[in-house]
Amino acid sequence: MNRPRALLSRLRKDRRGVYAVEFALLLPVIFLTIFGLLEVGYQAYIGAVLQGAVNEAGRNSTLETGPLRTGAIDDRVKAQVGNISPSATFESRRKSYTTFSDVGSPEPFEDLNANGIRDPNECFQDINGNGGFDQDRGKQGQGGADDIVSYTMTVTYPRLMPINLFAWTATNSVSATTVLRNQPYNSQSIPAVVCKK
Repeated sequence: MNRPRALLSRLRKDRRGVYAVEFALLLPVIFLTIFGLLEVGYQAYIGAVLQGAVNEAGRNSTLETGPLRTGAIDDRVKAQVGNISPSATFESRRKSYTTFSDVGSPEPFEDLNANGIRDPNECFQDINGNGGFDQDRGKQGQGGADDIVSYTMTVTYPRLMPINLFAWTATNSVSATTVLRNQPYNSQSIPAVVCKK
């Protein structure tokens, strides 16, 4: 009877191997923290490179030759980000506006019942000419002289760490936008405003 008690007493006092057990318990937490920080840093780096490339592309797009070279300008952005993430995919979008205050604004409408929402019976101005009411009045494309252009590039890339951390998906997307005025290489064409039901 004394033998098991003596054995338990010795085991309680024996501290050999404690550090190995503690290290084994902490190792997954350390790895998750390191992997998470690397992934967040990678995302921030891609976002910074993308924003710089989009800013440069936006400036190049505003020149008179810009509308003729949109493909080449987009390819330059893809090349810069592709140096970091070769298997990334890209989606670009350009919208043009008459003034800076128009960017992201809905098309104007008559709010007959003052509810702040355009109802089907309320007249609206088809600013972008697509035949329907839009929450963003911008026209697709680079626009013309003196137009305001919103240029956005969205990049979808595989994550740096292939393991599923924190329920992350295998890919991540990041977008960058710049808003600039086209050069005054011609007279600005201001679209006629037509009220449609």
